[in-house]
Amino acid sequence: MGTHSGSFQCDEALGIWMLRQLPKWADARLVRTRDMDELAKLDIVIDVGGKYEVDALRFDHHQRGFFETFDGTPGMATDAGSATGEFKTKLSACGLVYKHYGKDILTALHPTLDGPRLDAVYVKLYKDMIEALDGIDNGVEIADETRYREGTGLSCRVGRLNPRWNAPALEMEAAKTREDENFECASALTGQEFTEVLDELVHSWLPARDAVEEALLARGAVHGSGQVLCFESGGMPWKEHLYALERQHSVEPLVMFGMYTDQAGMWRMQAVTAEGTAFTNRLGLPEAWRGLRDAQLCEVVGLEDCCFVHGAGFIGGHKTREGALEMIDKTLNAQKA
Repeated sequence: MGTHSGSFQCDEALGIWMLRQLPKWADARLVRTRDMDELAKLDIVIDVGGKYEVDALRFDHHQRGFFETFDGTPGMATDAGSATGEFKTKLSACGLVYKHYGKDILTALHPTLDGPRLDAVYVKLYKDMIEALDGIDNGVEIADETRYREGTGLSCRVGRLNPRWNAPALEMEAAKTREDENFECASALTGQEFTEVLDELVHSWLPARDAVEEALLARGAVHGSGQVLCFESGGMPWKEHLYALERQHSVEPLVMFGMYTDQAGMWRMQAVTAEGTAFTNRLGLPEAWRGLRDAQLCEVVGLEDCCFVHGAGFIGGHKTREGALEMIDKTLNAQKA
């Protein structure tokens, strides 16, 4: 397999590492060159050669007219504005490798991944890691206006493995002889980062998704409305998963509250925010309860052992599960009224 010689970047370093996770390429010899005749002899080439031809195993992104995205219709986009999928960032070498081989790579590293869980991790890892590398390599700013620059990211760390532009002649010559060795260091560095991100998704993010799906499918036993989820404990990221799983399972009506115990044993009831917002609730706890605590709250709610309701109405607490559920029930009934 091949990529270009000379200064290296994060995208081809990670792309080569990803290919090496597949049995077909695990022991392949790596050739780093810009000689087109030499590249033509290789089985697979990334980040050089001026071609994006999947059947020919040519994955370059530098040629004029190229604008492929992670989930866009192939050959349809000419810029971010015409990209057809959710993602608008043009792919780099690692993005191309991940788009075509990502699921095979994920299952090679975690064989238990399959079905919807594999699909979820595949998209999440692109969103959390690969897309940023695509954007950086293609010169896409993270925002229209930036307040500061971040110089400790993976692309920066890979860049620092190249020789300095003003290195003394002898040092520069020595660096050139170590170029392939330094590329291998860069590739290993990107692979470690990929592995760590993937492990976090598989061992933390994905179990949370499984727990949310279990709670979603069991919601009818929690409250007759089907609009309340009950979790064993708090601290788990659940809202991001909820939105995706509601769509996957065509949930109707939508979930309004999640309930769980905190570290002190209090039962919390938390409103679900509208997707894409941080503070706009689908349904908040009643206005009359907000900002009240303990005896004052109990009097207004008409229920013993109430603990608090936040002033913004997005969360409240009760000493018992039954009490928290009754507070939610009163909230849902008030909405109907």
